[in-house]
Amino acid sequence: MRVIDQIPHPQLRISIFSMNDKYLVKFEAGSYELTYKVNHDDVLGLEDLKSKVNDEFLEKAASVFRSMHSANPWMN
Repeated sequence: MRVIDQIPHPQLRISIFSMNDKYLVKFEAGSYELTYKVNHDDVLGLEDLKSKVNDEFLEKAASVFRSMHSANPWMN
């Protein structure tokens, strides 16, 4: 697995990896990680993949992070 790109964001670290004919889009927020696997055949290339990481998608990812945080039994 190798990092092929990153998407700048003020609160999240967003990395794109390539592995076994899949892109992995990894979001990191503090101690939480969220990874989406996308088949290379499901997008028209790296730029198409990056274009899908838009404001609507980022808000949905933020919602998942909030759910992860509220479900975390180690957080006060």
